[in-house]
Amino acid sequence: MQKVLYFGHPINVYDTDLERSLLHRIGLGFPGWYVENPNQKKHDEGYARYKRETGRPMDYYTIEVLPKCHGGVFLPFRDGTWGAGVFKEMEAIAGRGCPIWQISWDGHILAARLDTAYVLSVEQTRARIRDAAGNPLPY
Repeated sequence: MQKVLYFGHPINVYDTDLERSLLHRIGLGFPGWYVENPNQKKHDEGYARYKRETGRPMDYYTIEVLPKCHGGVFLPFRDGTWGAGVFKEMEAIAGRGCPIWQISWDGHILAARLDTAYVLSVEQTRARIRDAAGNPLPY
């Protein structure tokens, strides 16, 4: 059975050169692992379904996606703070006893620590990833 590695990252990194670069680096660092990228149509659809049916769209990841993963690599913001959703995903994987790593914007991978993390609120996270009109902000 192939191991599945979740790549948790802020949505303002989706569809960027940075995302492509980090996915390449993760592939090199974790040969033989399948990388589960949340930036896929199937995940957009699952998120929308949970939002519509339960009002709790992040539950899609914690209930359906993350339990199938054997580890995770997570990207904080450039200043080292964690977005609320990314941190919740990291906690979910670590809570099952699976390994977690942190990747920096320049591709350095190291073991992640939950106990020293500074986590932004949902509102603070939203302010970092989207402008008032809902457009993605630069990472």
